[in-house]
Amino acid sequence: MNINVGIIDQQVRGLAQRLKAQVEDELDRRFDDTMTRSVAFVVLCAKVMLGLTDDEAIETLTEGGNDFGVDAIAVADLSDGEFMVTLLQAKYHHENLDGTKCFPQSGVEKAVQAVRALFNPAAPVDLNPRLQARIEEVRSLILDGNIPRVRFLLCSNGAAWKVPESQAIIDREHFGDRATFEHVSHDVLVQILGATQPVKESIRFTGKSLTEDIQFVRVFIGKVAVSEIARIMAAHGDCLLDRNIRRYLGLHGNRVNEAIQRTLMDEQERPNFFFYNNGVTLICDRFDFNALQSENHIVRVEGLQIINGGQTSKTIQMTVTPVQREFFPPTFEDAHVLVRLYQVPKDAGPSVQMITYAINSQNPVDLKDLRSGDELQKKLELSMENLGFKYRRQRSEGPLSAKDVSVGTAAEAVLSVWRRRPQRAKFRQGDLFDKSYDQIFTGDLTAAQVVIAVMLFRIAENKRKRPPANAPALVRYASNFAAMLMGQFVLADLNVTLGGLDHRKFDEARELVELNGDVYFCRAVEILQDALRRLYGGQQVSLQRLAATFRRGDLFTYLPQPSAQAP
Repeated sequence: MNINVGIIDQQVRGLAQRLKAQVEDELDRRFDDTMTRSVAFVVLCAKVMLGLTDDEAIETLTEGGNDFGVDAIAVADLSDGEFMVTLLQAKYHHENLDGTKCFPQSGVEKAVQAVRALFNPAAPVDLNPRLQARIEEVRSLILDGNIPRVRFLLCSNGAAWKVPESQAIIDREHFGDRATFEHVSHDVLVQILGATQPVKESIRFTGKSLTEDIQFVRVFIGKVAVSEIARIMAAHGDCLLDRNIRRYLGLHGNRVNEAIQRTLMDEQERPNFFFYNNGVTLICDRFDFNALQSENHIVRVEGLQIINGGQTSKTIQMTVTPVQREFFPPTFEDAHVLVRLYQVPKDAGPSVQMITYAINSQNPVDLKDLRSGDELQKKLELSMENLGFKYRRQRSEGPLSAKDVSVGTAAEAVLSVWRRRPQRAKFRQGDLFDKSYDQIFTGDLTAAQVVIAVMLFRIAENKRKRPPANAPALVRYASNFAAMLMGQFVLADLNVTLGGLDHRKFDEARELVELNGDVYFCRAVEILQDALRRLYGGQQVSLQRLAATFRRGDLFTYLPQPSAQAP
């Protein structure tokens, strides 16, 4: 048995045992042991490659037949008129654990067919309801003029597909950089799973450098040849990348990364790379160097981590490779990048978060964990505990219980239910802990309001995932809107304004939700159906139009406004 294959098999069996009931409930199907391990492998790949929790990974599943070989799908937020869709197909070789079995050519063919069909809004497709709903959301984005970038991860506990036969299937489509196909093997998964191991490395700086102690942080700043960056990335890869950064690694292979590569390959522009790029920021537990030297230092580093510049580093690695050098002779020694190295004590506390937050603030998808140390988050955690709930303000492994509230769900629920921004909560999740953060987590937000919003949101989400018999099609797209209306019903029944929903009213509010939650949801759906009829004059509404309607918030004109209940 291949040792890395064995490690992955252990992971798969552990997930299968731990998540079997949750997966079966999510997909509304029963699985035998073999099928459970197959689905567990999909979950593991989604967790590792996209940096997801168990619950988030299970949410991406599209298993259920009529799926074009797509086992999971994740859609990123819009950015400059573009959005990334990650598709995942997994082949788990249960009996062959030596890591030599190739990814099947039939799987590659299905992946190509999926990209060709699913991203053409005019192409009719017959998919299972779970995948159909997600694809129609994607197609509605395309019809609005947004451009998809597709990353198809073909995962297995074996070798990649045969070249050139299978690769030719991909190449002849001429997808270019709009659709990329990557094989994810057991070796790749183990490498990323091992990212928690501290990285030790020696970094060769070129020319003069600056070093200084500033409060609790030791700083080393200088320039490093891109070939050195490529060497370090080749040696450690994703182990260097923060979990949240790795989540979106490769999903933004757009104009910025293309420009980086063009500059590196241009003999005239290559020396200017230092001036064109913002640089790479590293943190570490400790660094040492020969202070008697005046320049060209070799810095020994322990506990190395990239906190900003992961995209730059990965693009450099992909450009400066032996294969590419066969076709492009440059040595790249005349191209450098600015590197900032911070030695930060592990017990530095909130100050470390502030550094990382400031450095990464231009990339809001990285901010969820960084906000976890805010004073308001700590107060919500304490207050929620007094209500009998546990606030997960930091990412953690394992499924959430009914009494657990994750910070991500809390943000989406509060923005939908109480701030009345359901379309932003659903389709601008990258903003939840950036542009929308101060609107969501205001000083007067109470733990009672958070918990009730989450309870309502969970009811609506459960209906979205498993629509009741004869439920209208809008149920798969309107959970955030339904939760917003349900919040109005709760306040009306309590006869309070939102400000009156605190710990004193919590038990009464919880009882109302537990008793009337399904009724509230049905009322919300009826209101939404009526609003759709008025918006479209009773016309039949396609799934693509439904998805676009709830993404844009077109219904607000036709929805009841919250009344001013007396406290």
